[in-house]
Amino acid sequence: MGILSGNPKNEPMHYGEIFSVWTASTLAKGMVSCYEAYLNHAGDKDLKKILNDLLDQAKLEIKECDELLTENGIAPAPVLPERPPVKLEDIPAGARFTDPEIAAKIAADTSLGLVSCSQVMGQSIREDIGALFAKYHLTKTALGLRILQMNKEKGWLIPPPLQIKRPEGE
Repeated sequence: MGILSGNPKNEPMHYGEIFSVWTASTLAKGMVSCYEAYLNHAGDKDLKKILNDLLDQAKLEIKECDELLTENGIAPAPVLPERPPVKLEDIPAGARFTDPEIAAKIAADTSLGLVSCSQVMGQSIREDIGALFAKYHLTKTALGLRILQMNKEKGWLIPPPLQIKRPEGE
């Protein structure tokens, strides 16, 4: 097989892998900035716990993706400045994100993250990159389930139209 045999870490990344890893790192950096702001706005303790877990995951993804890029001679995007903590009471009511709004946004972000991870897994020819994003996929699946359960328990889930009455003859 030549250049694509042996240790995958010694194989070159193709352009799709480079772009996907760079994009994943950049998006995770944006999530850290956004979720730090959400922590300032959140009042519910369960929501804050999930936000902290999402932040920990995003920081791990940044670290691992940036290391992978750097090892392959690619400059990662810069890290955004850390947000200072703010007291919830200091945020005016009209400017504040509510807990259900935050929960809906992190649910959507997690769902989109699953799709992105699947895409990177499918395009990767380096096994280590595919495995890395499979790991992220598994973590996002578990976090997504926790978010869904929290949204149901707190009454924050807005379901799509439900089929209560089935058509006759089926």
